Amino acid sequence: DGGGSPSQSSGAAETQTTGAGVPGGFTVRKDAAGFRIAVASGWNRTPGNDRGQVVYSRGDFELIVVPGRDTAKRYGGDPMVYQREDEYELRDYRDSSWATSSGLRTTQVGGKTMAEGQFTWSAGGRQLFVRNLALLLDGHYHVVQVRGPESQRDQVDKLYEQATATYRYTG
Repeated sequence: DGGGSPSQSSGAAETQTTGAGVPGGFTVRKDAAGFRIAVASGWNRTPGNDRGQVVYSRGDFELIVVPGRDTAKRYGGDPMVYQREDEYELRDYRDSSWATSSGLRTTQVGGKTMAEGQFTWSAGGRQLFVRNLALLLDGHYHVVQVRGPESQRDQVDKLYEQATATYRYTG
């Protein structure tokens, strides 16, 4: 929207602002699902689905946000184990006959524990590159994931870095 004024998108109760600290080409979305996050300008939001996912997309790229669907009570308190073994958004990675992972790490910041990783797998005849964050917050797992063509890793990285740097649960 460029002017920093609120706007509606896809019929959802969502506002957009161009905030301080967000580079050109990105917009901070205040989502009705209870979070705010930087999304590339011009991306479309699809309504939440039965998996608790909110998806922003444009072309071959997707930003998937899951604000607290799964609990530590059910899946345990280790975000790395959750990411590797249980996170629904990485199911295709686990099921793929061709898949790789790298950059797996666990971080603790301000009492929050999170796991990150880079994943590639084959889906529908194309190679996907995926950056994933699983954040344990107040007993619930929050997922921020960016998917795109493996040939465009730099763009996936850029989108992921903005999304994860700005994700805030507002519940």
